[in-house]
Amino acid sequence: MRRITPFIIVIVGVLALFIDFWPGLQLPALGDPSGGTRTVETKLGLDLQGGLRVVYQALPAGGKSPSSADLNTIKDIVERRVNATGVSEPVVQTQGTDRIVVEIPGVSDPDSIRKLVGSTGRLDFVPLPTDRFGTNTNPGPERATANEPLPTPAPSALFSGDQISSANPGTDSTGGRAVQFSLKDQGSKLFADYTTKNVGNFFAIVLDGTVVSAPYIQSPITGGQGIITGGSGGGFTAAEMNNLVTILRYGSLPFPIQEISVQAISSSLAGFSLDAALLGGLVGILMVLIFMIIYYRLPGLVADFALLYYALVVLAIFRLIPVTLTLAGIAGFVLSIGMAVDANILIFERTKEELRLGKSLAAAVEAGFNRAWNSILDSNVSSLITAGILFWFGSSVIKGFALVLIIGVLMSMFTAVTVTRTILRGVVHTDIARNARLWGVAEEDFLTRPAAGRGVRGEARGRV
Repeated sequence: MRRITPFIIVIVGVLALFIDFWPGLQLPALGDPSGGTRTVETKLGLDLQGGLRVVYQALPAGGKSPSSADLNTIKDIVERRVNATGVSEPVVQTQGTDRIVVEIPGVSDPDSIRKLVGSTGRLDFVPLPTDRFGTNTNPGPERATANEPLPTPAPSALFSGDQISSANPGTDSTGGRAVQFSLKDQGSKLFADYTTKNVGNFFAIVLDGTVVSAPYIQSPITGGQGIITGGSGGGFTAAEMNNLVTILRYGSLPFPIQEISVQAISSSLAGFSLDAALLGGLVGILMVLIFMIIYYRLPGLVADFALLYYALVVLAIFRLIPVTLTLAGIAGFVLSIGMAVDANILIFERTKEELRLGKSLAAAVEAGFNRAWNSILDSNVSSLITAGILFWFGSSVIKGFALVLIIGVLMSMFTAVTVTRTILRGVVHTDIARNARLWGVAEEDFLTRPAAGRGVRGEARGRV
């Protein structure tokens, strides 16, 4: 393992550089079975680059006005819908007794997100009577057309989307985009009974009063599973498919909502404030790098290289996931750098102690890493537990901070214990490393070597 570790470090570093600096890099879009791609980019949050602000009003339904509990339910569903599109860290909050405010950081297709958020999400499975719509072999005078409302009077639904237990992106028999779904027991029984008795008849799937698709029943569907095909031009686009999956997964809104205002908003840290924040973070990191070189000298220089390596790899991970960087996220990143430095400090101090005990340079370095590992592990695990609690229970902004901190802590352990250690293993065997001043110890400590086992000076100090 020791022999292949340097190659792993180099490969990971090269990949990180490629991901960080290759312009217009395209990678497969997860969740798109048709093989769509997405551009790898660094996403900035609302406070750093601005975005879209949409205000919705919850409307009464069935003679009932939405309560505060209903408004919170709408808020939770809207937030999950937006998160499912890949737009991270939206700000969704209630306002007054019937308003929902949605703030979304820089979006490439605001209209599709507005349509997804504003959709009530009521899905109905509607049998189409043969006297009006006919059959597959004998069409009737009326037709159900995708992206249009059903002809009035609209037929009654057999059951609604609350009978769907799961939904996932998929493909139809021709390889086109489709939505695969599974039904709960009641819906499965109703669907099986109806499709068994009505082979050849048309059946519409209707979302918020608009037809998604209207296929004919080719054979009985008795397994409680099926697919939804349709969309504009006879097939789903990737956005249409993912939006429908999101609506089916998170359910319909308990009350309809109406968009009452939409506006572009600027970043809350625009101009000098953002520049000052970034400059402050850069100055702080540079001071840490300089301190490590001045105080720990050669090991400090190695640690600085490992920290730069750490920054490149973490940025690549942020772009791959992708993570939306906000000011809170940047704070989490800087905090994780401090923890990476702290791990190196523990290792180097233990290495100095081992050198003063009379161990050889190579043995002192190995002992320094081994004896500092327990402290590093305990410290980082406690940080991971705290960050995990914040991610699980926090709001979207807190989750962003926690996610950045989790990634940073895990990578700091890798760089401190693996990258720094691998470099030092190579450095200790060079002539330039055999200089006590480069390790921050006295010449007499550096040159003292035990004749067998531990040195006399080390034994004396151990007895004090």
